[in-house]
Amino acid sequence: MGAHSHDNIDWDAHLDRLRAADDFIAPDITQVIGRLLRPGDRSVIEIGAGAGGTAAIIAKTLASRGDGGRLTVVDTAEQLLNAAGERATGAAGGVEIRTVRADAADDTLAEEIEKAGATPQADLVYAAFVVHHLPDQLAGLRRLARLVKPGGRLAVVEFGLQTRVLPADIGLGEPGLEARLLNASEQWFQQMRAEMDGSVRLPMGWAKAMTEAGLTEATSFSYLIDRPAPLDDLGRAAAIRQLGMLRRDADERLPAADVEILDQLLDPGSEHYAGNRDDLHYLSANTVHIGTKPA
Repeated sequence: MGAHSHDNIDWDAHLDRLRAADDFIAPDITQVIGRLLRPGDRSVIEIGAGAGGTAAIIAKTLASRGDGGRLTVVDTAEQLLNAAGERATGAAGGVEIRTVRADAADDTLAEEIEKAGATPQADLVYAAFVVHHLPDQLAGLRRLARLVKPGGRLAVVEFGLQTRVLPADIGLGEPGLEARLLNASEQWFQQMRAEMDGSVRLPMGWAKAMTEAGLTEATSFSYLIDRPAPLDDLGRAAAIRQLGMLRRDADERLPAADVEILDQLLDPGSEHYAGNRDDLHYLSANTVHIGTKPA
């Protein structure tokens, strides 16, 4: 049975999509993890399992150092957690892997990790696209900060710039279709946050939020996922997935003409199927926000 998170999304049902996304961004995430893990870091807690692609990269990076290490992966979705554990174990090479079913929105998070036999603090706590799904994001950051060893760091990945895959004028309907789709997506996100049980606004930037959570030396860096046209099969599939995500709630937020065009772009049987275009590209920017636990 799928596990619904606080945003009412059944993440277990998205396993195949998440696996494909992991494969697509693996080179980029490998660079991010390599930048975050410092020479003396030997323990990592990842909050949010996804399909296990990042867990495998963390395990492989730790294993490459030849002195073991520990990786604990935490999630509420059982199927995702199992998939992440299997994938990380396959890349571990002497790294101890633990999976813990626990909720990052629960104040017993650290206790649940310890109860599962894992160490409740780590040199690096990594949470990618997790915090914005928590009802109270600042409380979530404080909770994650408690998992960081003194002198260790919390790294939170959140959206930077919206993903773009289409040219400004696709030759159908009015130019600017993708801009209208992205605007509708932002409306959906704000509604999702507003309708979440116990939702609390975060009226500050992430660096200030890190400081409010008790961390110091708050900083950030951004990374691009940049695949120019023409895309290979992996990139083409990623672009189609992105358009599919933008189809969500489109009926309620877009003119009927735009919805009809989007449906044609997503229909493999249509002469306008986006997968047949040679001008699809994939450009996105995400930001890693980092705070240090005082020693």
